[in-house]
Amino acid sequence: MKSARFSVWLAQRPSLQWLREELLLAPLEPILHPSPRRLWWLGLSFFSGNALFAWIWSSWLPQPYENLPLRVMASLLGYSLMTRRVNHDPGSRLTQRVFGLVFWLELPVLFTWMYLCNSGNTVWLATMAAMVLIYYHVTDWRLATLGTITGGLLAWGLFLLFGPTVPPLPQDQRAVHAVVFAFAWSIALVLSLSSANLRRTQLANTLTTIGIMAHELRTPLSTADLLGDAIKMEVQRQPNNPRAPQMEKLALRLHTLVRNMNHQIDTQIANAKLLQLPEHTEMVSAIGLVNDVVAAYPYQSSRQRECVRVHLQSDFIFQSSSRQFAQVLDNLIKNALHSLMAADSKYPHGALRIEVGMQRDRGRISVIDDGMGIEAALLPHIFKPFFSSSRGTGHGLGLAFCQQVVHSAGGTLQVKSEYAIGAIFTIELPIAGG
Repeated sequence: MKSARFSVWLAQRPSLQWLREELLLAPLEPILHPSPRRLWWLGLSFFSGNALFAWIWSSWLPQPYENLPLRVMASLLGYSLMTRRVNHDPGSRLTQRVFGLVFWLELPVLFTWMYLCNSGNTVWLATMAAMVLIYYHVTDWRLATLGTITGGLLAWGLFLLFGPTVPPLPQDQRAVHAVVFAFAWSIALVLSLSSANLRRTQLANTLTTIGIMAHELRTPLSTADLLGDAIKMEVQRQPNNPRAPQMEKLALRLHTLVRNMNHQIDTQIANAKLLQLPEHTEMVSAIGLVNDVVAAYPYQSSRQRECVRVHLQSDFIFQSSSRQFAQVLDNLIKNALHSLMAADSKYPHGALRIEVGMQRDRGRISVIDDGMGIEAALLPHIFKPFFSSSRGTGHGLGLAFCQQVVHSAGGTLQVKSEYAIGAIFTIELPIAGG
């Protein structure tokens, strides 16, 4: 009742509703436009940029204050983004935390420190304005706002405690600097908000289009399902009809086709919701989840079903969404079966294996297939949204969704593969309460 009243009250106040949607409900994007290559180039810009400007401000265009040890440390921070451990998986929590820390220290903290130590001269006034624009361009506007405030306050506190003795900013220049900072900050905020709204609008339009297409596809599928029911009823009325076995097989094929197509539609809708995954606190049993998914999967044939083997070593409980993780396993099973099909496999027993167990203090779910595998050149790209290999093995379709769901549960999704040998997708998850 209180929730309904609050919703009505909020609906009458558009400004507060907009603020709630922007601050609380909009998905947080710690890294804008993430990719391993972009992280590498950002790291290189810090690594080489600090060395370059150390020379410019000390030798070519000397400034009152320049600090080589600080520049060296800043360069090393930039180098961290160039390492494969950090940049190979932009969606991981490690990468997001390192990225956030590096940019916070490099931009608001270091730049404010240098601005104060140089008495707010024109060079560092312009640099500070550029810093604000850059910061809002690489991370979520909420994180950029919080980082600018906290980083500026930390640098100011450090300057009061350890900073050099320099003349203060002239009184008549303080208002000028305040106006410049306000202008840079307001423009950065407006541009960042506009970009965030544009990304969400594009995603919403995509989901709307997919929803319309799904509705249009489900209508003829429902008709096909009804036809299958009608054929089965006809077989029951005429059990002695010599064509009854063929008619029953036709009805079964129609029902299987409808089930498979509906499954594909659900999969694509789930994959399209990549940036709209809500937080979940559901306790999920790994063994229960795997058993349910394997039993409910819409196999195309009994032979395909019989090739799947489940090895249950030990159960563990993790915190996430059972529905989302069921979709993850659906994607992995689908890709594995496609890979077996591409290898002209006859689906021998055990060609697709799903293992559930624990290693040290983490739970593990592995999906292993003896299919075509993945070429080494494609491995760095398979977790990109909607990436698929030209060989049609199916690997990579929806893997970005899988990775996002696993990361939202605090886990990791890794792959090992050799072309023409097979692939192993391993999910590692923190154990709830562990």
